[in-house]
Amino acid sequence: MPAYIHDIVTCTPESFSRQQHIREVMKEHLGQDRKTRAIIHRIYSQSGIEKRHSVIEDFADNDQGSLFFNGQVKQIPDTRQRNQVYETEAKKLFVETGRELLERSRTYAASDITHVITVSCTGFFAPGPEFEIVKQLGLDHSTERYHIGFMGCFAAFPAMKMAASFCKSDPDAVVLLVCTELCTIHFQMKEDIDNLLSGSVFADGAAGMLLSSAKPDRGYKIDHFASTLVTEGEKDMAWKVGNEGFEIILSAYVPEIIENNLSEWLDPLIEKYGLQKAEIAEWAVHPGGRAILDKVMQSMQLSEEKIGSSRKVLSSYGNMSSPTVLFVLKEILENRSAKDEKIMALAFGPGLTVESGLLTKLS
Repeated sequence: MPAYIHDIVTCTPESFSRQQHIREVMKEHLGQDRKTRAIIHRIYSQSGIEKRHSVIEDFADNDQGSLFFNGQVKQIPDTRQRNQVYETEAKKLFVETGRELLERSRTYAASDITHVITVSCTGFFAPGPEFEIVKQLGLDHSTERYHIGFMGCFAAFPAMKMAASFCKSDPDAVVLLVCTELCTIHFQMKEDIDNLLSGSVFADGAAGMLLSSAKPDRGYKIDHFASTLVTEGEKDMAWKVGNEGFEIILSAYVPEIIENNLSEWLDPLIEKYGLQKAEIAEWAVHPGGRAILDKVMQSMQLSEEKIGSSRKVLSSYGNMSSPTVLFVLKEILENRSAKDEKIMALAFGPGLTVESGLLTKLS
């Protein structure tokens, strides 16, 4: 019994800033010397990002910054203060995304939902976001609830695998899945390259989907999932809980590690699926950064057209961690007209973990 994705919804905070504006704010507050200002200018100018959304407004043009700085350097917020922002703002995005999924659905109502899966790695609270969705959307109290935490940018894949398993084992299962991340609340006021890189790409957002074993008129059929580890990159992509927020490690070597290992794993996998690479219409690559997309394109010998949706999402939203690949899948679903196309989804995260999903676009 196959599993299907019925719809994908995306949500972002209202506040956003243009990348060029953030670049100038960063140069003002962290560029203590000419060399650092030049590095910041280069990183932001070549990021491939036009704008990013955030629940904090320190980088907006409205002088409403509350956590970090706006006009003057403030005391660095501790982890508790940052997590308080997460608890307040993440709840809104989790619920808003779930509500929009149900309001848009022509097939399922709140009473049909049997499972809720939530995903996040940027904060904690209990009862968790899956509880909040059940309570605020009026779902049955017997709805099964699961939360996948602290897995990073690839976490949408384990969530989809879990949802697909529920749907395949129970023909009546209807799964509501929501990923929400507030990466920007963990911004670090540090001048080392790794922190400057992470500060230049991360953003906030949420995305969700409905899944069941009933074939929709529009959506995706889930064909295959696969994953692997590239352990040489274990220390190049990681998160740790510090006293001043979560410490994000995003090494400049990650794109090279991906380039050196991806095709060796993925080419045989595509052959195992009985496909030629040319039969994959588009690649929904998690846009962790411009260099990552460049290296995937080079490693897999793809044209710009094949990763166009990933480029567009990176430009419009930046890297929102786990929801980002769902933004790309939504973009492909809404803007490719051909039916029964094969779509290859990819994401990378701590480990260094590589996750893939082969999907068939239904409309």
